Amino acid sequence: MSATYSGSTAIRVGLISDTHGLLRPEAVAALQGCDLIVHGGDIGDVGILEALRAIAPLTAVRGNNDREAWAAGIAETDFLRVGSVLVYAIHDLSQIDIDPAGAEVRVVVSGHSHKPQIEERDGVLYVNPGSAGPRRFKLPIAVAELEVVGETVTARIIELA
Repeated sequence: MSATYSGSTAIRVGLISDTHGLLRPEAVAALQGCDLIVHGGDIGDVGILEALRAIAPLTAVRGNNDREAWAAGIAETDFLRVGSVLVYAIHDLSQIDIDPAGAEVRVVVSGHSHKPQIEERDGVLYVNPGSAGPRRFKLPIAVAELEVVGETVTARIIELA
């Protein structure tokens, strides 16, 4: 587990993925005020990690396109505890190697598809913030946000102009 974040009030978690070397000013603005940020992979440039760390503590996983030397030390998956909620991050959801419900994971954060999506299955919230980098097909440019209060988690997609 990479980190534990706690607080007595709501914890705001910014979710971003598939930047592919492009950190849009709109994404930076949407993530301002977050207590922490999770990047779901396909980062594209180490400078993006540095810029996100300047906003809030960061957990990032390596995507299939993060092949350069700077990405070698980034894990393919990671766990973090946000208050009493366990979050699991992986780039490509099709490669998940755990049973989230069995591992008491409450939220799975992924990327890869560039398609923003929030879905709950078997008590686990699956959140893909979509792509905040270059546009792919006609998919929206987006980030997402989790709000954690105790054991309650809500998620929302934030489409960027």
